[in-house]
Parts: sequence; structure tokens; C-alpha cells
Amino acid sequence: MKLTPTRAALAAGLALCAQSATAEGKLNLYNFGLYTPPDLLEKFSQEYDVEVTLTDFVANEEAIARIQAGGHGMDVIIVSGYFIPAYVDQGLLMESNPTEMENFKHIAEQWKSIPTDPDRKYTVPWVWGTTGVMVNKKVYDGDINTAAIFLDPPEELKGSINLVPSMNDTIDMTLRYIGAETCTTDRDSLSKARDLLLKAKENWASVDYPSFEKFINEDLNATIFWNGAAARVRGLNEGFAYGWPESGYMKWMDNVAIPSDAANVENAKLFMNFIMAPENAAMISNYTMYSNGIVGSEEFMDPELVNAPELNVPEALQGAAIEQTLCPPEAQDLYTRIWTELTR
Repeated sequence: MKLTPTRAALAAGLALCAQSATAEGKLNLYNFGLYTPPDLLEKFSQEYDVEVTLTDFVANEEAIARIQAGGHGMDVIIVSGYFIPAYVDQGLLMESNPTEMENFKHIAEQWKSIPTDPDRKYTVPWVWGTTGVMVNKKVYDGDINTAAIFLDPPEELKGSINLVPSMNDTIDMTLRYIGAETCTTDRDSLSKARDLLLKAKENWASVDYPSFEKFINEDLNATIFWNGAAARVRGLNEGFAYGWPESGYMKWMDNVAIPSDAANVENAKLFMNFIMAPENAAMISNYTMYSNGIVGSEEFMDPELVNAPELNVPEALQGAAIEQTLCPPEAQDLYTRIWTELTR
């Protein structure tokens, strides 16, 4: 039906009123620390007349424990891809059906289905990235596309290496380095991985989530690290470079989901749709310095970020990516035993 200008204006006004009536209220967001652009929340709040409250967490384990306990009050939560099955199996996520949302069409083809949410019933992309190594090239100018950086380090780096306390990433990359499969229950392979890690530990300065200042000041010169975080460090100390171990590095996506007991469901769905708009996805990338999985977002991103070496895997190393996964219980238990011995 073709609307006259008067009818069109009336219809638009009614639509706006209906949208505001639906959207007004609150939204409680639960995300990793330093992972949410304040201007994104301000834009969403103004656009939909919604008061947004952000609560931070440190790790997936902390987040799921709070959701399991109930009474958390969260409406939107960021979940790493490999943790989605743990939430779904316990009925902790709502089937929000993002494929029916208007902006789902903007998701890049490779991210419309992920192994842990193949039909995208529960989640939409937040950002994606890789876990590899970061090295100060002023201290060591050799090959950095290798897990030897932390497992069999060159003399120049010994004593100034950090290991971020990410159990699965560390053990997965170690297993691949010795030619074994990830999530294995083979005792010989796991023993070799444990022995190598324990020997390598003698060369590490710390197992920590260190402040960026420790790299900027060159107190630490190498670490297992995430590509976006590495880009941030390089921006403050150009000596640092990011490497993708050719034996295997981790590829992951963090996703947005709605807890099954969320109170402000409609606002949560509005937020999911909102972040799939290219200009809004770009705001997330510009703040976190990670890729986002939304087609067209590059137009709104910082050009230096789009072209950042940390966000562009060399073609020769693309096949070495390992999809980040949570291992079956038996393998996970064996991983935990190794990790406990390594970090005590």
C-alpha cells in the first residue's frame, strides 16, 4: 500500500512509539573486562531508551558459575565459543533465534554456523581472534611462528617469558608441537606434553595475565597471547610482533547470548540485533582490536586496524588454525591434572 505523506508520518510515529514502549527499561550486560566499548552502550541506550548496566568477569569459568547459581540478574552474556555446550547442556541459554533477526544477514558466511552453535539458535558474534605468541623482536629477531618461543625458547628470551593462564590453549598448542592431537586421552602423548611444559617452566618469568606495562617496559619479552591484545601492545612498543605457531595456534570466537532466566528479554534481543549492524560491530572492533565477523564493518573500522598484521593471518599459516574447543570430560580431567602440576 502506498502511503500519503500524512499517513506515512503517522505510521512512522506509531512505529517509533511502539518501539520505544517495547524497548524502554533496563539491560544488564555481563562481559569480560575491558571488552565493551562505552560509546556502544551509550548509543544503544539513547537509541532505545534503555538503561544499560555493565558487569565484568575475568574468565568463562567465573561467568558460568554465576549463571548456574541463579539470581544473577543478567540479560546478555558474552560466551566463548568452546563454552557454549556447557551452557546449553545445562539449559542456561535461551533459544533467541538470531537467524530471524533483521541484521543476521550481515554475518559473514564463515560465521553463520559455528561448531558449538551450528544453527545459531543461541548466539551471535561479538569478536573473533587467535591465540598465538607475542615476542619482542628487539630482543629476539628469529622465527616467531613457533610454539618453541615458550616450549623451547632461545637464550635471548629465557627468564622474560610469560604464560597466560589459559589451560586448554597452552596444552593444545603443546600437544600439536609434539605432533599429537588435541583433546587426546593418550597417556604417552600427555606425559610428553607435561614433561615438556615442566622443563620449559624453568625459563618462564611468570604464569599470569600481566599488565601491558610489563611488555611496554620490556620486563617481559615473550608470551602466549591474543592477537588483539598483541596489536594493543605493538601500538605502545613497536618492538613487539605477533606470531602464529606453524604447528598449531588457536582460533576462537566470543559470542553474545541471552541467559534462559533473563528478565529483560526483548531488550536483550534488541541488543543482539544492534551489534550485528556493521557500524556497531565496527565500534566493538575499534575498541577491542579484534575482528568481528560482520560483513561491511570494515568501512567503519580504523584503517590501521583493518590492515594490522595481528589481524591478518599469513596465507601459508591459515591451515594451522585449531578451533578452540572444550575437551570431553576424560580428556579435560587429564588436562587439569597437568595444569595443576604445572602451576602449583
